[in-house]
Amino acid sequence: MMENIDIGKQVEKARKAKGLSSRELAKLADITPSMLSQIERGLANPSIQTLKVLAKTLNVPTFSFFLEQTITKDLIVRSSNRKKMIIDNLSYELLSPDFTGNLATAIMKVPSNVSSSEKLLEHKGEEVAYIMEGKIKLYLDTEEYILEAGDSVKIPANLKHKWENIFNQEAVVLFSVTPPAF
Repeated sequence: MMENIDIGKQVEKARKAKGLSSRELAKLADITPSMLSQIERGLANPSIQTLKVLAKTLNVPTFSFFLEQTITKDLIVRSSNRKKMIIDNLSYELLSPDFTGNLATAIMKVPSNVSSSEKLLEHKGEEVAYIMEGKIKLYLDTEEYILEAGDSVKIPANLKHKWENIFNQEAVVLFSVTPPAF
């Protein structure tokens, strides 16, 4: 895991973002310019102490040097490439690229006369849902609501709930969950 994170590149990126030359940063961090150059080119592995000093000098958290480079094309999900799951007649299409991070967004399609579960279920994630098409019955704890296209709802973490389509048209629900747990 660690070996594919380029700490040197992250140091260089932080230095350039602050508009510092490598000589200036080396002087401020009290390390030799050649040492900094080797760190940035990935030829030397800095000690954690050196990284802490560099982070303090650049005013960034030390852990930021360990973050993976974000590959922006991996953030895009083409409509033809969504991950799809079918669970008990319900279909889910994941709009987020995956379940990493703090948020997942999906489209749930609920056919006529189908419900999301037999009993009301709860999960630790907070959820916001938006009805895109059709109508759907939502059970929230002891209450029942009919939601129509354009309506939305926030479902707090651990609140028992269930979706049920008692109508003759498929319901399409867009929802986001944090943390991403279905």
